Amino acid sequence: MDSLTHIALGACIGELFTDKQFGKKAMFWGALAQSIPDIDFISVIWLDPTAELIAHRGFTHSLIFGLLMTFFLSVTAERFHRPHNISLKKWIWFLGIEIAVHLFIDGFNNYGVGWLEPFSNKRYSFQVLFVADPFFSIPSGMACLYLLFRSSNHVKRMLWAKMGISITMLYLLYATINKQIIEKDVKKITAKQHISFDQMLTTPSPLNSWLHFVVLKKDSAFYVGYHSVFDQDDSLVLNTYLQHDEWLHEIRDHKEVQDLIQFSQGYYTIEKKRDTLIFNDLRFGQIIGWYDPKQLFAFHYYLNHPEDNHLVVQRGRFLNWNKQAFNELIYRIAGF
Repeated sequence: MDSLTHIALGACIGELFTDKQFGKKAMFWGALAQSIPDIDFISVIWLDPTAELIAHRGFTHSLIFGLLMTFFLSVTAERFHRPHNISLKKWIWFLGIEIAVHLFIDGFNNYGVGWLEPFSNKRYSFQVLFVADPFFSIPSGMACLYLLFRSSNHVKRMLWAKMGISITMLYLLYATINKQIIEKDVKKITAKQHISFDQMLTTPSPLNSWLHFVVLKKDSAFYVGYHSVFDQDDSLVLNTYLQHDEWLHEIRDHKEVQDLIQFSQGYYTIEKKRDTLIFNDLRFGQIIGWYDPKQLFAFHYYLNHPEDNHLVVQRGRFLNWNKQAFNELIYRIAGF
């Protein structure tokens, strides 16, 4: 998830773990612990773009790192705030849960999390939430702001903290149910249309959990489209993209290509534009694909021009957005 969501959720959890006498310091430690796995962002300073893709949400999002940082932060907090009546055991529970929540909810995005690093480079991803979903983030954000501007002795602080956490978690459950509905619908529709596939991936379109980008893989071809939980008919419009893996023949052993293939988990296509080979990671959807299905994929990497690959994941998320594209997103979510 985005950093602000982690900070807000961490602050709300911090409010629950300590008494009023500790004040807002618990919110600070909660926000810090929730943010610490994202320390891997500094790797962009010395790593090339593809290596940074692998490093992000890798070891710093592993269970091993979580345990190490829980112990380190707990000992630091316990010593820094002496004298106090909070046991080291309580600090460990408090900060350990904070870090565990971060690692857990990041697994619901499509980027993938290396929970078992460094023993396995497998990435885990449930692909339930878009990385920035206001319906997931706003409840904890509002609760965090309330807690910041209310006195430490205010009678409703605990209530607001509980509401911020519970509504956020309920939305996560609701988004998971939406994904199950969409995947069930897609299987039903493709069976009716006699469309066979070997693998299926569904991931939310921007800012919501109702409209999903659908990817079906069959041999070396991908069929992509969109489906909403509110769609009423049994039709699914799919566009075909060939993987064109053979175009990597001469450069397959290059490190950047190996990194990209590993990162994409097999959901990639190669396309040519003039003298340039472009690597597309299909898991991140298309740029305004619900409005213009011929648009570029949001994640596209120029294999011939690595100097043009800064912010490779972020650059396509909201490119070409305008009022019409946003309105079309709303209509498509509604099933029109």
